[in-house]
Amino acid sequence: MILAGLAGTILPLLPSTPLIFLGLLLIAWGNQFINVSWPSLSLLLVMMLVASVLDYIAGAMGAKRVGASRYAVWGALIGSIVGMLGGIIGLILGPFLGAAAGEFYARKDMLHAGKVGFASGIGMLLGAIAKVGLALAMLGVFLLAWWL
Repeated sequence: MILAGLAGTILPLLPSTPLIFLGLLLIAWGNQFINVSWPSLSLLLVMMLVASVLDYIAGAMGAKRVGASRYAVWGALIGSIVGMLGGIIGLILGPFLGAAAGEFYARKDMLHAGKVGFASGIGMLLGAIAKVGLALAMLGVFLLAWWL
């Protein structure tokens, strides 16, 4: 489960951090929570939730940073969700196209819509990097709890 979760940080349609969390929980349970206790597992749960939320809002946050309209923010969010169905290309283009379409609908300015779309794509990329970091941090927290 942990390896599938790590692969899911890069591959679409795999629930990355939830799989990692469940794998770590099963290891702790198999050890009767002797080495890894509930406080550590609670921290891992919070980290998983943060990473999961980042998946959906990173593109919208990127769009908002460049003064996007609410239509662009919603477009980036919807594009992120729909983009997951399109594989890696969908994950990259979904937030970009959604934000650009929403911004063009709101302001009818193609240049600004492109700028907003680009910022949304950058936000999505930064969110993906943060998700990988959180996944690795989850493993680190677990290993520290196991050995300490």
